[in-house]
Amino acid sequence: MSNTPPITPPVTTSVTTLAATTPALPLDEPKPTWGETLRVYLEPASLRMFALGFSAGLPLLLVLGTLSFRLREAGLDRTTIGYLSWVGLAYGFKWCWAPLVDRMPIPLLTRLMGRRRSWLLVSQLAIMASLVGMALADPRSQLTLVVWCALAVAFASATQDIALDAFRIESADVRHQGALAATYQTGYRLAMIWAGAGVLWLAARAEVAPAVATAGVVGPGVLYQQAAWTTAYLVMSASMLVGVLTVLFTREPVRVALAPSKNAAEWLRSALVEPFADFLKRYGKHALLILALIGVYRISDVVMGIMANPFYVDMGYTKDEVAAVTKVYGIIMTLVGAFIGGALSLKFGVMRVLMLGAVLSAASNLLFAWLAGHGHDVTALIAVISADNLSAGVASAAFIAYLSSLTNVTYSATQYALFSSMMLLAPKWLAGYSGAFVDAYDYATFFTATAFLGVPVLVLVWLATRIDSPPRRA
Repeated sequence: MSNTPPITPPVTTSVTTLAATTPALPLDEPKPTWGETLRVYLEPASLRMFALGFSAGLPLLLVLGTLSFRLREAGLDRTTIGYLSWVGLAYGFKWCWAPLVDRMPIPLLTRLMGRRRSWLLVSQLAIMASLVGMALADPRSQLTLVVWCALAVAFASATQDIALDAFRIESADVRHQGALAATYQTGYRLAMIWAGAGVLWLAARAEVAPAVATAGVVGPGVLYQQAAWTTAYLVMSASMLVGVLTVLFTREPVRVALAPSKNAAEWLRSALVEPFADFLKRYGKHALLILALIGVYRISDVVMGIMANPFYVDMGYTKDEVAAVTKVYGIIMTLVGAFIGGALSLKFGVMRVLMLGAVLSAASNLLFAWLAGHGHDVTALIAVISADNLSAGVASAAFIAYLSSLTNVTYSATQYALFSSMMLLAPKWLAGYSGAFVDAYDYATFFTATAFLGVPVLVLVWLATRIDSPPRRA
């Protein structure tokens, strides 16, 4: 950690502001006990991030996986459903409007609530309204309206992510970012269960017994009941109140005061250019190394994950086995890993846990290679999923904490949006070739190759540990 004092503009001094610029763990500060470490999860900031994480995780499946199920049941062809999955690209390009969320106030509302809370509230209300639109529109006759509402949900959800990442980063110092990341992931994962399995459960119980079913007529579009899906999506919209109420009853984190812009050109420079220039200025020649690490840290998991479900099918696992082991139990293990990763990050430092997560993520892929030669065995699948998802949770908590530590609190929304978008670009691109690789070789070779993709990550993490981190404010 660099000992050079930061050069800062005039700021409004507060405990939160000072905490944001405090080094992660001074050498002369005693390390917390395990009791103190675990109690961090009961702090108000951690509980807030749990609720806001639920609000962030809810919309994702409602415009992707769950929507695909609904559209197929309504009789739409798979090609059309595939094209509509591009709705999710809004999440990959959120950095484009992140500077606006970071710097632009919302008339009247920002003055009353603060910049972060106002953007959170507006985005959450937009998600709720758009989900109501998706609930009321029938995809069999109003597909265009369903698509536009889904786009609105995705755009508003990505905007909520931008504001929420900034809110989290500004709510605590670097030492506590791992714990906030863990509680955020917990809320996020529980919301995905609710928006995935929960919405199907609600729709099934809202159905009435159709007459055609007794005649044995089945197939896409035949058993679709719009009223059941309306009920399910309206409940999902109401579930966003968890985030809305949290925003209304919390306080705005104290930020660095922003000097008013003299003209439009100065505003554009401060909003669009300075956040990226600030990162390059603070890290200098090391910026490319850090960006390379961000771009490939999750490469083993992402590339392997594309072929996971086809692998389960080819190995003869049933839908019930896959759902129970990989969806419900797997998510629980991911949450356990996230809490372990958050606690270890606070206890031993983010970089050590970042290295641990990289090793575990790559090594756990070798277990899938073993499973490919072992055959259909639910007990073996449980063991492999336990190790893989536990590793993913540890790596995710440490990685989110690491990304948070890189941001300047003056530009936290813009910089974090850029980092979180970058981390999937290269892995997602490479993952597109995973099916061709499996066809040319086999699953065992593929999983082994994905494990070796993690070797450069270990090198990059080791090099990143040798960088003196500048303060989080320029």
